[in-house]
Amino acid sequence: MAKKKYTIQNNPFIVPTTDGKIIKEHFGHASNGDSNLSLAHMIAPAGWSEPFQTPEFDEFTFIIKGKKQFIIEDDVIVLEAGQSIKIEKNTRVQYSNPFTEPCEYLAICTPAFSIDLANREA
Repeated sequence: MAKKKYTIQNNPFIVPTTDGKIIKEHFGHASNGDSNLSLAHMIAPAGWSEPFQTPEFDEFTFIIKGKKQFIIEDDVIVLEAGQSIKIEKNTRVQYSNPFTEPCEYLAICTPAFSIDLANREA
């Protein structure tokens, strides 16, 4: 029998969080051991934020619903549903949702997201 050349992901890895953010990794380190790319569906609650970080991966974000704020070096950028952004690796960034509605989005990282590669500030 020939090996299938596709993978259907019905059970994404639910990343445990303490900040109310929902992270469902469909492909990546945690879900299938892939170190080349990660794909995650996320929902950031209203008022959510992360510390600044300087990731060692490129990150692509596509906003499905709501708004998300990015502070990229000295620029403050707000994306809304239907917009996307690529942030190059080794760029200092902070992600947040200072708005009143949750933000639903997709994040793709190359190489795959790893907390060890995020370089979050204390």
